[in-house]
Amino acid sequence: MKKRMSTLVSLAVVAAMAAPMAACGSSSTATSTSASAASSSAASASSSAAEETSSSSSAAEETAAASESTEASSAADTGSDEGKVLNIQCWNTEFQSRITDHYPGYKKVDETTGKIGDVTVNWIITPSDDNAYQNNLDSTLPDNESASADDKTDIFLMEADYALKYVNSDVTMSMTDLGIDPDKDFADQYQYTKDIVTDSDGNMKGASWQACSAGLIYNRAIAKEVLGTDDPDEVQKSVSDWDTFNATASKVKDAGYKMTATVNDTYRVYSNNVSAPWVDGTTVKLDDNIKKWVDDSKAMVDAGETGTDELWSDAWSAGFAAPGNVFCYFGPAWLINFSMGAAPDQDDDGSVAHEGGWGMCVGPQSFYWGGTWIAAATGTDNPTLVKDIILTMTTDKDVLKDIATADSDCVNNKTVLDELANSDEGNNAILGGQNPYKQLEEGAEKVDMSNISAYDQGLNESFQTAMQDYFTGNSDYDTAYQAFVTSAQEKYPELTFE
Repeated sequence: MKKRMSTLVSLAVVAAMAAPMAACGSSSTATSTSASAASSSAASASSSAAEETSSSSSAAEETAAASESTEASSAADTGSDEGKVLNIQCWNTEFQSRITDHYPGYKKVDETTGKIGDVTVNWIITPSDDNAYQNNLDSTLPDNESASADDKTDIFLMEADYALKYVNSDVTMSMTDLGIDPDKDFADQYQYTKDIVTDSDGNMKGASWQACSAGLIYNRAIAKEVLGTDDPDEVQKSVSDWDTFNATASKVKDAGYKMTATVNDTYRVYSNNVSAPWVDGTTVKLDDNIKKWVDDSKAMVDAGETGTDELWSDAWSAGFAAPGNVFCYFGPAWLINFSMGAAPDQDDDGSVAHEGGWGMCVGPQSFYWGGTWIAAATGTDNPTLVKDIILTMTTDKDVLKDIATADSDCVNNKTVLDELANSDEGNNAILGGQNPYKQLEEGAEKVDMSNISAYDQGLNESFQTAMQDYFTGNSDYDTAYQAFVTSAQEKYPELTFE
């Protein structure tokens, strides 16, 4: 069991770094036609013409083949004036697998290479460890326009925590420059996923196939024991805001359980709901909702209602094992499906998940966790193909439904999520048969990321690390806060603090 859970947690780390997954889907036939199909048809027509130019029947075949090629051709046709190598920068293989499995006409060559028509696709994987992925982007993207054709970066991926760093720079192309109309083409996407990649001038410079809205995932057995019910609507009443949540935490503690595994479980919920960005001009300001996280967390630690362990640690995931000693975790559907244990139709790994023992409700505040955004690199010599990849992977409903069903990805499409929310396709065995998509759908509408800043990743990390000593009683709050200031100024010397 311990080995199994450790493996799951390791996989979860990869998923989290990759801009995680959430549940959705169904198989389908993609509406976009591949460049490969078009190229193949054209090649067939050319060969026929060369071998049998005097044959009327061959001429007819050539005409038919050419017609078929024309009908099959889509925006994925790159044209002779575009590059023959497509370089995609990623930090892991998640997007690669989505393209391999779902992009029409993509053919895998080997683990790092593929083909779309006559274009060679190179997957350049640089792990995020020690900021290596961003360092690689920072060293290659500024000179991308002057790079040789086969060395140009065409597509790179971004996470929300640092997206603005690239969005508010010249290294990314706007969607309109690619020939994409965000108002029309992305009308069915959730607003927060668009806000995250919109620059200071209002230009959208990326798109995501994922909508990782999240909620409160609770242990049904503990809910029945402490609250008298495990019905999601009834449980929600006991965690509807932070004051109610904290009152319930006291009841859970009295029954012999922890409310959450660690204070770090709730940080993202609070930080997603701030009233202003971390930085105003060059001044760092501590939002009231972040300070509330500190106060609430300290009270819960002192009361023995939660711990202080790191996310993804063995101590944090111990509550995944049946029967479970933690009332709730906060996360999106990818946490349920890929991190909390094996589903009931899989081999028993001793987890609460395998028993269908989790439920899901909204919790005190709506939030999101994860997501991957596709960006077009300035200087790409494959703009037509890049455009088609972005539109196909983030707007084609058939492709998105296929991704949702096959990969348990919560896709960034209101129509597809609504279909799942209102059908048995959305029922989740880990959640005891509950369909969480109505909640995820509603949650995605409520997420507001208008207050993000380019400094979020570094400041959030420094703040959480600094507060650990305060929570454990090894320092007072003022000392912990000064440790945060010191750490943040090392990362961002241009910033000042209130």
